[in-house]
Amino acid sequence: MESSTKYKTVDDYFTALPKDLRGILKGLRQTIKEAAPQAEEVISYNMPAFKQKNILVYYAVNKNHIGFYPTASPIIAFEKELKGYKTSKGAIQLPIGEPIPTDLVKRIVQYRVKQVLEKEKAKK
Repeated sequence: MESSTKYKTVDDYFTALPKDLRGILKGLRQTIKEAAPQAEEVISYNMPAFKQKNILVYYAVNKNHIGFYPTASPIIAFEKELKGYKTSKGAIQLPIGEPIPTDLVKRIVQYRVKQVLEKEKAKK
């Protein structure tokens, strides 16, 4: 990916991807949409993201992996299930060439939706 390119839309981001990676990312995008049907797609930090009041998750293609960025708390909450993946404070590396763990991604996204909605409710 050309890091100097500034993407205005998620479709712009996808258009810039090589075809083989585009297919992988479209699957991830669809999985997130299914898990958060009310969320809107945006570009944030020059990456595709899903937002529902706040950002739920980001995702992006990197050289050897797909970066999935659900913020820090799901990394802790799903720690056991993420054992086979390289993780950091707010990121999960999904290796290119391995299937996307769609069930786990859905549950992480649903966890984030619940977090954001609870935070909104607490504000009121």
